[in-house]
Amino acid sequence: MKTLFTNATFWSSGSPVFSSMLVENEKIIAVGKKAIEQKYDKVVDLNGTFVMPAFADGHAHPLFAGREMLGPQVNGLQSVGEIVAEVARFAKANPDEEWIIGGAYEAAIVEQGDFDAHWLDEAVSDRPVVLHAVDHHTVWVNSKALELSGITTATKNPDGGTIARREDGSPKGTLREPTAIGLVTGNTPKRTMKNEIQALVLACDALLKVGITSAVDAWIEPGMAEVYIEAAKAGKLSVDMSLCFLAVAGQWEENVSYHKELRAQIEALPKSANLEAKTIKFLLDGALSSGTAALMDPYLDDPTTSGLLMWEEDDLLNALCIFDDLDFQVHLHAIGDAAVRQALDAIEAMQRVNPSRDRRPVIAHAQLIHPDDFARFARLGVIANYQPLWTYLDPMNKELILPRLGQERNNRQYPLRTMLDAGVMISYGSDWPVTSHVPLQALAVPVHRQSPDGFPAEGWSKHEAITIEESMTFYTRNVAYQNFNDERLGRLEVGMRADFLVLRENPLTSRLHSVRDIAIESLYRNGLPLPL
Repeated sequence: MKTLFTNATFWSSGSPVFSSMLVENEKIIAVGKKAIEQKYDKVVDLNGTFVMPAFADGHAHPLFAGREMLGPQVNGLQSVGEIVAEVARFAKANPDEEWIIGGAYEAAIVEQGDFDAHWLDEAVSDRPVVLHAVDHHTVWVNSKALELSGITTATKNPDGGTIARREDGSPKGTLREPTAIGLVTGNTPKRTMKNEIQALVLACDALLKVGITSAVDAWIEPGMAEVYIEAAKAGKLSVDMSLCFLAVAGQWEENVSYHKELRAQIEALPKSANLEAKTIKFLLDGALSSGTAALMDPYLDDPTTSGLLMWEEDDLLNALCIFDDLDFQVHLHAIGDAAVRQALDAIEAMQRVNPSRDRRPVIAHAQLIHPDDFARFARLGVIANYQPLWTYLDPMNKELILPRLGQERNNRQYPLRTMLDAGVMISYGSDWPVTSHVPLQALAVPVHRQSPDGFPAEGWSKHEAITIEESMTFYTRNVAYQNFNDERLGRLEVGMRADFLVLRENPLTSRLHSVRDIAIESLYRNGLPLPL
């Protein structure tokens, strides 16, 4: 079956616009004049709309997001009272839930983001409650969760994590970073496979509805890949997923064989399974909002600390070299300038130790970068994966990060234009459910660098603004390149898979603040329309 799509503005990064495209089965076989010169079986008149490649998300957490959809819906609530009321509603509606787990609450609504267990006790006191903050480096728990986890005044901060405390030293109810969070989450009941697949199906449906047909799950702990495998076998994985296995400092060696075995299982699945796993994720530091991102200079609100580096240099290099030698891609979370420096140093050393190959290493977030390190990204072939929706002065930035960094450092965040000028490859990821997964909500933000209501009028660090076409490229072609899928996804060219969006308006000519409101007319995956 050959289908001619015509009467639209077709955009694909790096190519001139065209008005027609011919698709046979799942592949594009002709574009422009060559498309209408061939024989075809069916014509789809697109009525003057705008067509672009489907979006791809290069750094998200779909399974986490799906899990949150099954819990109390606290995301977007703007007061402690609202959150407590939603937790109480959920608890009443789900009396059989042993633990109440949800997210993601806005940490900026409370000074320094330190939430009290007693506030949640008002909603639920007989069952443990665990809520993830929007940064997903922090949790807020009730007293029952602290009690069941054995966290008391005598409990010391674990390496790489912190427990917020009251003046008397007792745990307040807020824990930061995986080692501290794990003191609680390590006691939660094991999720059933049925429940996990339900969460994953919800996440896939949510991604498709906003125009995303491929995504990276950038945090795969033991047990999570098995969920993806079972969903793929059952034909329930409707989005192409690329998994990043999490390597934990000091514990990664025991899981090397496990990661290899899971990769082999996934490679043995048919191509129609929509699943691949070729990447290892390294968490190098925390988050600026929680004061745990690793900085070269101390935090202003607490000059005794410069944040947390999760890895010792030798351990990180050893892990990178071993996984790289096994042909895994490396994907490093690094937010503060000290963590970015550590990531670049380790990648450079790894490349000296191991033979040359097409690696495409990724540093995700890279919010704050020392000026000496910009050129190193390009020289080392490192892809910078940015979250476009973060490139304005949002409440977290204004209320939590600015007081910790000070004006000068705060304004150096998200240096997209500087990175591009240095020749760096940039891709996009949402970090969903940390923030919205909707690409059209984020697409123009790095261009105007303003809040939805236009603050600040001149744009935040406007010299770092990029163009809307560059932003569209980062959400399509460049994510495909990051995932080694650039020969089949991310562009509307002959031989590529026919994954594309039909938009009611043209983002290239729309008013920047209106891009977020552009409607998706239809989404095609493998050349077939999907319900939205």
